[in-house]
Amino acid sequence: MPVCENCHRKWSWKQTIRKTTTLDPAMSCPYCGEKQYQTQKSKTKIGIITACILLAMPILLLLEAPKIMMISLLPSSFIVGMLVYPFFVKISSKEQFIDFFKNDA
Repeated sequence: MPVCENCHRKWSWKQTIRKTTTLDPAMSCPYCGEKQYQTQKSKTKIGIITACILLAMPILLLLEAPKIMMISLLPSSFIVGMLVYPFFVKISSKEQFIDFFKNDA
C-alpha cells in the first residue's frame, strides 16, 4: 500500500483505489492533504500486470480453450487485478515524467 512521503501514513486499500482511479495525476493524501503522485516505476509495474491480464485472452484463443473459460477469465482476472493493484502503487511528493529524449552522453 502507498505511504505518504509527507506524513508517513499508510493509505488503505479503499483510499488507494479511490485516489488512483481519477484522471488527475495529483492525489491529495487523505490524512495530511499534501499532493502525492504515483511513481513512474509503480506505473510501469501496473502496466505490465495489466498487459499480462489482457494477453491471456488471445493466448486462450490460440490454445482453443473452452468458451466458458474465456468468458469467465476476463471478469475474474479484472477482480484479481483490482484486489492486488493497490499493493503495487507507490507514491512520491514529486511528479515524475518519462524523459524519452534524455541524453546520457
